[in-house]
Amino acid sequence: MFKSLKNRTPLGWLQLKHDKLRLLTALSGIAFADILIFMQLGFMNALYTSNTQYPRKIKGDIVLTSTQATNFNKPYTFPRRRLYQAMDVPGIKSAEPIYVGSLDWRNPQNREKTSMTVVGFDPAKPAFNLPEVNGQLDKLKIPDTVLFDRASRGEYDRVVNQIQQGKTATTESDRTTLTIAGVFKVGASFADDGALITSDQTFMRLFPRKQPGLVSLGVINLKDGQDIEKVRTYLNNYLADDVQAYTYQEYVDAELDYIKSSTAIGFVFTLGTMMGFIVGIVIVYQVLSTDVNDHMAEYATFKAMGYKNSYLLGVVFEEAIILSIIGFVPSVAIAAGLYQLTAAATALPIVLPASRAVTVMIMTIVMCSISGAIATRKLQSADPADIF
Repeated sequence: MFKSLKNRTPLGWLQLKHDKLRLLTALSGIAFADILIFMQLGFMNALYTSNTQYPRKIKGDIVLTSTQATNFNKPYTFPRRRLYQAMDVPGIKSAEPIYVGSLDWRNPQNREKTSMTVVGFDPAKPAFNLPEVNGQLDKLKIPDTVLFDRASRGEYDRVVNQIQQGKTATTESDRTTLTIAGVFKVGASFADDGALITSDQTFMRLFPRKQPGLVSLGVINLKDGQDIEKVRTYLNNYLADDVQAYTYQEYVDAELDYIKSSTAIGFVFTLGTMMGFIVGIVIVYQVLSTDVNDHMAEYATFKAMGYKNSYLLGVVFEEAIILSIIGFVPSVAIAAGLYQLTAAATALPIVLPASRAVTVMIMTIVMCSISGAIATRKLQSADPADIF
């Protein structure tokens, strides 16, 4: 068997390279379809990642939210006394509030207005697993002082360099003058261009209409050895029905579920991926169908010589597999470059993991195989007597 495979004439490859212009056209079409799929999947993943970056960084065992909350960027508030009540539950070590809001500020470098997410909490009690932030919490004890996300979308290079040299920068938000005392890195989201982290006291000055007694999130930490699921269940039974307790992972999953089910962006990118897949099928079908028609006489000769349909179909599928593999290679390199350009231009976390490359390669092989199956329909019904 292996000897026969070794000695088999690579008819599919010979037919493809015979017409180099057609081969180049096919490879370009496959690469285009693959790049389209790569970009759609990249943007969709960036959407999910960017909108859950802060929920993933929360430093707590249990997260308390309003039952009306939608996601981190648009949380409903709930009474702070719920956190005091939570402290009565056995096994709870601490229950601290987080305040979240969105405001326009002036870019300290070019003075343009842009939207920023603002997160406030007590600097004496770190709320996030962000080493850069936690190492600068003392700076936030100074009124009207913030830490700035250096991965924010926009031109901030000179300001960031200035702050990293140990200096500060100032800018305005509404009627408040803010001092940027430090930087950290998380990244922009689709909701806002960047983020500021500050103290709960400064947060209230930035949002005078917000009431200190109403908080966006509650971060609950348990004593050592406690059963997180048991405490979460107890909290949901003990507290009023205007709040919901989640384990850390449940909260992150809830954020993802909201984005996937309640926003149109995920649907749009999924549709774009399917369109790229269909475009690839059409392009490869046109190439293979033309190739079959051009060599119909040769295929008929093979049939007259006694070759079965399975052999002829194998030739067409051989062409499809070759096209899928060769067309996929340049698409990966181009997509990687486009990812880097897009990340630099938008500050979104768009990267190319190996798992996505494997997924797109499998999709490419399936895409070309479907095209080959459609293109061989005419070949299967061909009768040598009709052709000659």
